[in-house]
Amino acid sequence: MTSNHLDHSAAPAAGDTSRTGRAASHGKTILIGEHAVVHGAPALVLPVLDAVVVATARPIDAGPVAAHPDADPATGHRLESAVHTGPLDAAPAAVLPTVTAVTATLRHLGVADRHFHVRVDSDVPTARGMGSSAAVAAAVTAAVADALGETLDADTHHELIQQCERIAHGRPSGLDARGVVADAPVWFEDGRVEPVALGAAFTFVVADTGVPGHTREAVASVRDRLERDPVGVRTTIDAIGDRARAARAALERGDAGALGAAMDAAHGLLGDLDVSSDDLDRLVAAARDAGALGAKLTGGGRGGCVLALATDDDHADRVAAALRGAGAAATWTTTIGDRA
Repeated sequence: MTSNHLDHSAAPAAGDTSRTGRAASHGKTILIGEHAVVHGAPALVLPVLDAVVVATARPIDAGPVAAHPDADPATGHRLESAVHTGPLDAAPAAVLPTVTAVTATLRHLGVADRHFHVRVDSDVPTARGMGSSAAVAAAVTAAVADALGETLDADTHHELIQQCERIAHGRPSGLDARGVVADAPVWFEDGRVEPVALGAAFTFVVADTGVPGHTREAVASVRDRLERDPVGVRTTIDAIGDRARAARAALERGDAGALGAAMDAAHGLLGDLDVSSDDLDRLVAAARDAGALGAKLTGGGRGGCVLALATDDDHADRVAAALRGAGAAATWTTTIGDRA
């Protein structure tokens, strides 16, 4: 279930002190199941392979980097990123998950006294439901390990990402940590996590409203609605779960039309839970007007992103253009599965 985006250079002998490690991960989005998964329904997580995070890790105490005026081993780790550039011990709170990615990996490998210069280049926007913090953690942990000539096994890598996600989100479900290293949709149900077999290639467009999502607010609102109307809201949650099952079956048999119908229905149900917004609904309508087979909000809602299903790459270009014309701040196109 590991994505080919999570790459490493040819590994040196373990313990090499001059190697620059490199690894990459990608974004993710929820295909169907947001909010309902919090209350026991299944969910499908979709990797967004074209929204990439690349991390490099260079030892500060060895090689040419040691000649850099800012690379004094006594200053500890350094980070170079869009959020913070400078010593890790002076990083703002927003970067604490990245700090954890470095320190937790070094502790795991038994070399906590080593210092690294870490660079992060990310195409994954923050606060958009695309797994930014998990994607950065996935790339940084693997890059630090790679710099030391080590490759993390899948379970260890997942746990290290989860350590970072606990700093970022408190009690992460694990959806993001799985999605940002997968190359196929991932199914979550009753604590079970498994990749989904694909009967065909599927092409999706993700569009950013430009408005940060309000996941905690939306989750709290749904919980409050469930307490006030347990029968009605439970019915909606179960219906979203049914659409997730229908979507999985459609993926497995390669039925894009059925998948699109499940997505459209899920968007309507999420609207019933009051987690959509005018911005999201406008982009969904624009995608459908451009011929998308299905379109819905994705993630926590009340901002964030829209997910649309296209027939092929050319159609995806037209859908993406329509979404940008309707106000999308950015779009990404991603294809999963083998092309015919």
